[in-house]
Amino acid sequence: METRTDVLPLQTHTLPIEERRARGRALRDRGRRKEHAAWSADLNRRDPIGILIEQGRSRLQELMPLRYARMKASPFAFLRGAAAVMAADLATTPSTGLFVQAAGDCHCLNFGGFATPERRLAFDINDFDETAIAPWEWDLKRLPASFAVASRDTLDKQACSELAQTVARAYRETMAELAATPVLDAWYEALTIDHTDTAEAIGVGGRDLRKADKALKHAAAMISLRHSGGAMPRIEDQPPLVYHPKPDEAEAFRSAVEAMLADYEASLIPERRTLFQRYRLADVAYKVVGVGSVGTLCGVLLMLSGDGETLYLQFKEATRSVLEAHSRFSAYGHHGERVVRGQRLLQAASDIFLGFATGPTGRHMYVRQLRDAKVKPQIEILSPRSLRRYAITCGEVLARAHARTGDAVIFSAYLGKGPSFDEAISAFAVAYARQTELDHAALLQAIKDGRVPSAERDS
Repeated sequence: METRTDVLPLQTHTLPIEERRARGRALRDRGRRKEHAAWSADLNRRDPIGILIEQGRSRLQELMPLRYARMKASPFAFLRGAAAVMAADLATTPSTGLFVQAAGDCHCLNFGGFATPERRLAFDINDFDETAIAPWEWDLKRLPASFAVASRDTLDKQACSELAQTVARAYRETMAELAATPVLDAWYEALTIDHTDTAEAIGVGGRDLRKADKALKHAAAMISLRHSGGAMPRIEDQPPLVYHPKPDEAEAFRSAVEAMLADYEASLIPERRTLFQRYRLADVAYKVVGVGSVGTLCGVLLMLSGDGETLYLQFKEATRSVLEAHSRFSAYGHHGERVVRGQRLLQAASDIFLGFATGPTGRHMYVRQLRDAKVKPQIEILSPRSLRRYAITCGEVLARAHARTGDAVIFSAYLGKGPSFDEAISAFAVAYARQTELDHAALLQAIKDGRVPSAERDS
């Protein structure tokens, strides 16, 4: 696959502002805002279980039962693992034709807090496995739909609808603010959560913040993994989530990882390469992560300095984005590079060890620090008030991310000042939440029928 730079989002910021506003208003002729409310399954809609089965063919087959076990837990768990299903559905919905660097798997648990290179805690999008150039509406429909699905057991239908509308309104209002912000100021804008009151204001509890702050001050506390210590430390197995390769495969796996690290090192800029060279590889193990990622090749690296200081890195397989089949070709021939470049475009600040490489069996990989002071919201226990605050924050963050590769002036002119767009997105979210319930039921039936395998329980 050749690199194609012509499919990157077109930049219009050098045009006169009135011309940009006119372009935004003109988009209403191409895609009326109220049309975004529409969702109904077409008679020719692809079988969602068939999509999942097809996606799983290139994954580690021994982990497929675990993947389906996690997805069967609830409609929200299904939504998290079914980005490919929703991408196919979103491709059938109205679009204005504007493209951005989309996050791709934009659900409410793919946002959170993490440490910036300056060792501050920031709140941003934190999953980019599916990032691609795609219509901006796709992220903005998946995010409110995820809130509608995630809150179905704690809120009534009207409250779920209002929560989804809150996300869209926050996006629209933030985009209007960005349209009036100087280009450089908008580019550097980030949401930091260094203080408890700030964290609580966005729906993240102070307890989580204090835990992450402690991790910043004591690096050893960042990682839940354990190792044996000594001159040749070894990551402790925690099966089935963390485990070493079989003895007869260990040497070949280690050699492939060492080759991957040499490739990864070349992807880093010189000053970060210098820092990486202060550590050596001590051990490597497989690690199962997430819901949608289960079955892709993932692992953890234990790195040591000469003084015995530890650095944990995670390597993760990057496959073709679920958006690419329905949008534009990737600008990058290497999917690990696609993830890394997309993340750096969308995040205000990214991990200093973020890089890419070709890994075992020729798979495309990306590498990053493992759980660097991460703050992850617990949606299931948030109060309605905190959930609303969190929804507002996610909408604001998504607007800032989209404005980094799109033109906020054009977006804002299209969205307008009234609630028409917000109401349409809310209606879509509620309708798609019902679709997700039906698809989840289809998965349960497929497991019962033996069409897909499932572990007896998740681990």
